Parts: sequence; structure tokens; C-alpha cells
Amino acid sequence: MTATDHTTTVATATTVDLLVAVYRETLGVAGLDRDSDFYEVGGDSLTAFQITGRIQEVLGVEVPVSLVFAYPTPADLASVVDSDFVQA
Repeated sequence: MTATDHTTTVATATTVDLLVAVYRETLGVAGLDRDSDFYEVGGDSLTAFQITGRIQEVLGVEVPVSLVFAYPTPADLASVVDSDFVQA
């Protein structure tokens, strides 16, 4: 994927779609969906930090790692990210 492709993907994808992709990549679970629970798919503190790092790379916002634990599904976390970080 080129930088242009990445930018286009970010511009056209919803936050939840991006977070599902980040969770899948970080946790190595191809079948993960918007309602998959971080803990149930093997998430731990290291992967939580990796997820927040990827969110910063993809969306350009710093999300506290505590939110990954408090909102363990991509859909739940996307809602918080959209309302508190992206739509500011």
C-alpha cells in the first residue's frame, strides 16, 4: 500500500472499520469484527499499547491505553474516539 492509498483508505473508512483493522493486525485474529471483545481474543497490556500506537499512526490522535481496557470492542472504542478525539 502506498502513502496515497493509505490516505485514501483513512479518508473513506469509518473509525470503527479502521479500529477493526488495527485490532485484527495487532492481535492476529483475521475473523475479528466490530463487536469482538479485546480480552476474549487474547488482548493484554502489551497489545493495548500497540493498538493505541497504531491508532495514533492511522488517525493522528493520542488515545489513552486505559480506553482500550474500558471500551474493549472496536465499536465501543470507535464511539469514544469519534466523540472525544476525532470530532473535537
